[in-house]
Amino acid sequence: MDTTTAKAQIFAMLDTDGDGSISRDEYLARPARVAAAMARPARDPLVVAAHAAHERVYAAMDADGDGRVTLEEYAAWAGGPAFDEVCRPALGSLFDLADADATGQLDRASFARLREVLGNPPSGADAAFDALDTDGDGRVSRDEYLASIRAYVISSGPTGVDALYATPGAPSAR
Repeated sequence: MDTTTAKAQIFAMLDTDGDGSISRDEYLARPARVAAAMARPARDPLVVAAHAAHERVYAAMDADGDGRVTLEEYAAWAGGPAFDEVCRPALGSLFDLADADATGQLDRASFARLREVLGNPPSGADAAFDALDTDGDGRVSRDEYLASIRAYVISSGPTGVDALYATPGAPSAR
């Protein structure tokens, strides 16, 4: 999968209303959706941290500051430096919200719940988990999760984790 396709799939997942742009409200709803799915209160320090991390990502993505991120804007922004500087902390914060026992790992059910709340199709959850659980211990670590997303966004070839974002044969992750 090339980076253009990967970015388009992620963009489609983030554009929850399908209007061709990611609004600030759409993007900042992500930590709230995960917190609600994991029964975490809004004042939980992890929820507050996740919201702040997502604020930083949105400010970085919205290059022209108009409150809407287009696919072109997103594609120009997304990549290794953006991931390392602002996306990794934001995505890590979502992982932390799903990590109920604070072990730095998710079991299959927690991973599937996080993945679905973030807009990924439920049908690919097992394949995605299996792609990340390389040692077969029934757990996916925070580092494995984040490394796979980074590879997906910046790789120009197959990453082995395409299942994280799309059902095989599906045009987008929405």
